[in-house]
Amino acid sequence: MKITLSKKNYYNYYFVFVSIEGDEILKSNALDINTKEILKDFLKKNRGKTEIFKTYHLKSSKKIKSITLVKIKNFLDDYKFEGFGGRLLNYLEKQRVKNFSLFVDELKSSFFSYFSSIIRGITLKNYKFEKYKTISKKDFSVESLKIINKLDQFTQSQRKQIILINNLKGIFLTRDLVSEPANILYPEKFVEICDVLKKVGVKIEIFDERKIKNLGMNALMGVAQGSVKPPRVMIMKWFGGGKKQKFLNPLAFVGKGVTFDTGGISIKPSGGMEDMKWDMGGAAVVAGLIYTLALRKSKANAIGIVGLVENMPDGNAQRPGDIVKSLSGQTIEVLNTDAEGRLVLADVLWYVKEKFKPKLMVDLATLTGAIIVALGERYAGLFSNSDSLAQKLLDASKKTGELIWRLPMDEKFDKLLDCPIADMKNITGTRGAGSITAAQFLKRFVGNVDWAHLDIAGVTWSKKGTDFSRPGGTGFGVRLLDQFVKSHYE
Repeated sequence: MKITLSKKNYYNYYFVFVSIEGDEILKSNALDINTKEILKDFLKKNRGKTEIFKTYHLKSSKKIKSITLVKIKNFLDDYKFEGFGGRLLNYLEKQRVKNFSLFVDELKSSFFSYFSSIIRGITLKNYKFEKYKTISKKDFSVESLKIINKLDQFTQSQRKQIILINNLKGIFLTRDLVSEPANILYPEKFVEICDVLKKVGVKIEIFDERKIKNLGMNALMGVAQGSVKPPRVMIMKWFGGGKKQKFLNPLAFVGKGVTFDTGGISIKPSGGMEDMKWDMGGAAVVAGLIYTLALRKSKANAIGIVGLVENMPDGNAQRPGDIVKSLSGQTIEVLNTDAEGRLVLADVLWYVKEKFKPKLMVDLATLTGAIIVALGERYAGLFSNSDSLAQKLLDASKKTGELIWRLPMDEKFDKLLDCPIADMKNITGTRGAGSITAAQFLKRFVGNVDWAHLDIAGVTWSKKGTDFSRPGGTGFGVRLLDQFVKSHYE
């Protein structure tokens, strides 16, 4: 969608008026007398309403064929304005509007924040993954948006920011990655796509299969050994805080990158297995986050590291009952090869802890179906060994509308992982607390570092879509963690 700023409307553009404060919009010189009368009546009838859309067809007007009037509440949170932007775009698409102009109340306070949030919401919702559809079958799309307000309301930098507000490349990179089919996206291809980060100053280091084996990442290798696609570990470094030569104590973000998960020998049921192309959702969020930090020139030192594997059931695949020695030296009995994400993360978390001495670690993974049973498709599960870190993430959740819910961890849950013939087993063998015991497993590989685990299995993909996204990849986590960094570490 092309976005431009203008002082006037064009006759061939559909006109949309958004009223937030009420009668303020009636004072604008951009409205003709007839439109002001319609708007005045509309506001009078809908005073106090939280949100209402109404379209008028003005056949007598020479300049405007149709207009949509919208009354919304003055929300306290920017993300609610983003959500409104998404719903507005959805409404206009149903009206088959190709080009539209948007006029918003000239608010006296926080105007730019509210206004840019609406535009950001429109842009987020506008994303589509259609690269494999033929031209004739592409869905209807709004092509352009003109923002009609007094240009002197904005500083020069704000004008540029509004025009570039659609530069949400980090979120869109995440959505692209989770949307790609597994025959296109495998570990090596994931790395290739992320080369785009180099263009904005991110330093990337890649471990190939030989390096992974030599390091002793046997838990990760065990998952990968059944696939013809070799594994990769990718490290992304953003030196926003300077001190390239002393890149210690960075913020560390770790992602599970299972580019396709059949379950291995413990194979999944066939129904819905196609969804497992997005089992690399955690890795996609980490890549999108580091890209976002670099694009906005964040002042934080941050590292993103992702373990990339494909979990397949060939003659060389890991078997239930196998025992592997992880990078930490701890041994694991693999009772279920479909509990593979935690094996990948175990080696990567330990490597980050030992190599970079991070200030904190946050890992993201589509780890358990149990989290969907517990929290549905609205919340991600939060687990942490630090109350302070957990609270900072919860604060970021409230500001972005990307919802997370903290679940408990304790020694009795941890004890369920104890194993008679190895240091631990990768599942408990019981039905209860599957997400919690998975988090307890990861906790054994983080030491004393402040750590949080986000189980994003229920929020990475949406079959119905959200206010911010269409059906498909949501990009959940990028905005959350970007806000987390912005609020506390810059």
